[in-house]
Amino acid sequence: MNKPKIAATRPAPVELKAGQEIYWCACGRSQNQPYCDGSHQGTEFSPLKFIAEKDDKYFFCQCKRSTRLPYCDGSHKAITQEELDAST
Repeated sequence: MNKPKIAATRPAPVELKAGQEIYWCACGRSQNQPYCDGSHQGTEFSPLKFIAEKDDKYFFCQCKRSTRLPYCDGSHKAITQEELDAST
C-alpha cells in the first residue's frame, strides 16, 4: 500500500455547522485541503465522508498520519524532513 502525500505539517481548522457534510482528502493530493477535489482518481485512496455532529471548529489532519482520521492527533510533529522530501 502506498502512503498518502503529506499535504501539510499542521492541522486545518474548519468551522462547520451541525449536520454539515464534507469529504476529507485521504490521498494528500487535493489542492483544496482538507477537502477532496477528486485528485485521488487512479490511486488506491478514497475520500472520507465526515458529518459534523455540532456547530464547532474541527481540526483536520493534513499530514495523513493521524491515528484518529480525519482529526489531527499531532502525528505531524514526528515527521522528518526526509519524509517531507520523499512525499513531494
